[in-house]
Amino acid sequence: MTFSPSKTADSQLPKRAVLYLRVSTGRQAAGDVSLPSQRDLNRRYCEGQGWDVVDEYVEPGASATDDRRPVFQRMLEDAKAADRRFDVICVHSYSRFYRNGAEMELTIRKLRKLGIEVVSVTQPTGNDPAQELMRQIIGVFDEYTSRENGKNVTRAMRESAKQGFWNGAPPPLGYRAVEAERRGAKIKKKLDVDPVEAELVRLIFKLYLEGDGTTGPLGVKGVASWLNTNGYRTRRGATFGVGPLHGILTNRCYATGKWPYGVRNARTGELNDPAGIVEIDVPTIIPLNVFENVQARLANNSPKVTAPRVVNGPTLLTGLAVCATCGSGMTRSGTTRRHKRYSYYSCAGCKQRGKSVCKGRNIAMEKLDKLVIESMADKLLVPQRVSRILEGLIERHAEKD
Repeated sequence: MTFSPSKTADSQLPKRAVLYLRVSTGRQAAGDVSLPSQRDLNRRYCEGQGWDVVDEYVEPGASATDDRRPVFQRMLEDAKAADRRFDVICVHSYSRFYRNGAEMELTIRKLRKLGIEVVSVTQPTGNDPAQELMRQIIGVFDEYTSRENGKNVTRAMRESAKQGFWNGAPPPLGYRAVEAERRGAKIKKKLDVDPVEAELVRLIFKLYLEGDGTTGPLGVKGVASWLNTNGYRTRRGATFGVGPLHGILTNRCYATGKWPYGVRNARTGELNDPAGIVEIDVPTIIPLNVFENVQARLANNSPKVTAPRVVNGPTLLTGLAVCATCGSGMTRSGTTRRHKRYSYYSCAGCKQRGKSVCKGRNIAMEKLDKLVIESMADKLLVPQRVSRILEGLIERHAEKD
């Protein structure tokens, strides 16, 4: 009589569990579903089931309406590994795992095929049809609740904006959010002028319209170069770029005292219905006539630029070549000498932000294009490779015939 201990021994081993802990807001972090609370309940549940907790996946400040969560994705990748370390994923409730009913069910089924079960501490379900139906109903209700909460939050924030309060986004340069009043535990804020940043905003408008006193009016690139050369930095300590400066010069709130709230959908980035936009009163920083003069000059200086086409554009290395010094892209530039045009690849970082960011690199376009093409031909168009390509083409034509 023979005895095989491996299967019996494996069946007696305790299951290995990991905890997936998630909160999406600071209010949740301090409430009943805080991370420490979830951790404590999940661990006690696993101990009661006789499971060994081998790891935790903690996701603070991430919405569960989709799977765009770094820690969640890492957990799924670990589940697919051949030497995975767990058999159970334990969550406080299914809403911590997903707030999309269909996506939740698909993910649970994929994990089950890998031999991994998803278990909720507060909403226990099993594998029989009735219990699976209950889990699906829970997922649908969680999704519905999430959408209703989103609608209520949006409605409340719009009403707050109508009352002139700032809803928590980073204020534009030149402003700061200050406490206006308290409503219970809630602190309502409004925008006020930041004296230091406001002077920088006025300087930017002055440089664009008048220059620094030694030069004439500067262009947007010239303003960026001047600021970076003279040690000015953004609120985050970065150098100024053309795009952010153009945004400052065209921001109407500096002169009109009106900040439009709700222009775009925060999640999708799409434009909202103009009828739903709310204008918040803010202090002005720039005189209206100065702002209008800047807009007129911007309109006159605006070049007619066709959107770049990286894939099929006339420049061979568009979107591919980068500056070896600062990592910025290399853009096309040129000069004319004796009625002959010479084209170059030039560092965009130097051209847009000045030599304080990068001293700049330039190389003749014809020279670099030739080097790249010849190198590709030497490495790719060798007889053996060409032979394989032709053989593949002949086989495909034969199959079609």
